[in-house]
Amino acid sequence: MVPGMNGVELAAWISGHIADFVGMSPRNSLEDGRGERAFDQPLVGFASGQDPIFLECKRHIGEFFWTPAEAFAQAYPQEPARPEELTVISWILPQTQATKQENAREGVYCSRRWAAVRLHGEQFNALLRQEVAQALGGQGIAAVAPQLLPTWRRETSAGYGYASSWSERHAAHAAGLGTFGLCDGLITPLGKAMRTGSVVARAVMPATPRPYRDHRAYCLFFSQGTCGKCIPRCPVKALSEQGHDKIKCGRHVGQTGKEHNLEHFGLDIEGCGLCQVAVPCSSHIPEPAEGL
Repeated sequence: MVPGMNGVELAAWISGHIADFVGMSPRNSLEDGRGERAFDQPLVGFASGQDPIFLECKRHIGEFFWTPAEAFAQAYPQEPARPEELTVISWILPQTQATKQENAREGVYCSRRWAAVRLHGEQFNALLRQEVAQALGGQGIAAVAPQLLPTWRRETSAGYGYASSWSERHAAHAAGLGTFGLCDGLITPLGKAMRTGSVVARAVMPATPRPYRDHRAYCLFFSQGTCGKCIPRCPVKALSEQGHDKIKCGRHVGQTGKEHNLEHFGLDIEGCGLCQVAVPCSSHIPEPAEGL
């Protein structure tokens, strides 16, 4: 623990550090020569490393899925930590209104701003992960960004298809920051049009209460039996009332979408995001009436 700081104070300090970095870093940019920002101000949450939700994720997703202690051990194999010694720090980086509005006008491929956020914004997100881990390290607290570990890898889940050894969205869900929608996007208080990141730290900070019991609580399709407005937003019919076809979606996002972004924008990056905009959950947790 940082000398003179208790867990509450440490959580406030790191939340402020994240907010300051997002607010002031010139790397939070679309790299368009105009200085336009990639993200608005973040939302930060915390989960205990011993939260049973991580073991539940592992049970459902697959044995390859890391718990916080397993992720920490990847970076510190000689200094293993008990789950109760760890805290997962998670954040939401919301897309700007300009980016959401531009992408909402598209019907087949993503807009230039959206592609730029997918490339340059995610590069900034990786930088933020490094910054958080280094800031904690500077205070004598061992920390790791699981997504940046060389051992992080994409996997195939027997029950869910495309998966990975650490999921930023599941970390954010554990940290009280959101629940999953019909398209598998995470619906947060700042909406579904966002990027997310996390760091696992060897420090005890108070967990953010989860204001939900169901992992789909914020999605009106599941909670109210209404909405489904993301379904017609998908240009390749990868969404239906039965859920998200990851294979069909991945082919569009990672192949034809990537080819389009390179040809038209000069950005060598995959992307789509049409189901994350022009829908009730794009910028906030939707009210029941918005799904009608």
